[in-house]
Amino acid sequence: MKHPPESPASAASAAAVGSAAARTGELPPDHTQAILETTKRVATLLKASGKPFALAGSVAAFAHGVPARFQHDTDFCIRREDAEPVAAALKEGGIELREAPEDWLVKGRDDGEDIDLIFELARRPVDTALLDRAEVRSVDSVYMPVLAPTDLMDSRLAALAEHYCDFGDLLPMARVLRERIDWPRLDRAHRDSPLADAFLYLLERLDVIGPREPREPAAPREMSP
Repeated sequence: MKHPPESPASAASAAAVGSAAARTGELPPDHTQAILETTKRVATLLKASGKPFALAGSVAAFAHGVPARFQHDTDFCIRREDAEPVAAALKEGGIELREAPEDWLVKGRDDGEDIDLIFELARRPVDTALLDRAEVRSVDSVYMPVLAPTDLMDSRLAALAEHYCDFGDLLPMARVLRERIDWPRLDRAHRDSPLADAFLYLLERLDVIGPREPREPAAPREMSP
């Protein structure tokens, strides 16, 4: 696990909140400090459990220096095999947990703020290698493992889909973390994913990243007789 220098500190629910805000003409409430307090409490309990974990999502981006205004939840990556001991540690610490309809996470709640304990990022299992690459950073004065910038952006690109494709949220992250992300690795990983590839093309056009490797020319299609 890397220890860099000290740094300043779900699609459906996001769409629902945004839709409600559009109908009322009001911005969703700012839960930034409340979510940070919940993040710190959960991280303290996770560290005490002795099981590996890493902060993910928008709070992880904030930990890396990306400006944020939180409205939803805080996300933590854990290994599936650690779910039971982690859940027991959080319950003992007073965190309310409940089963989720999805089989890739456990949901929790603390002081009115939602918590997601995630076993999979964009349908890819959370493993020891991912957690080992996490960087210990300060989140509102509490140190905790945070997904590395490349893994954080990788997870966001992999989650892009036709029903949720918001580049406006990704662009500030890309600008702030541009020097700390392995863009060639992401280009190779997402070259065949139309939405992720489109975002990387946008970054290239905006000079956020350098020129990408040229594509291999497509093989000509054979015409049927």
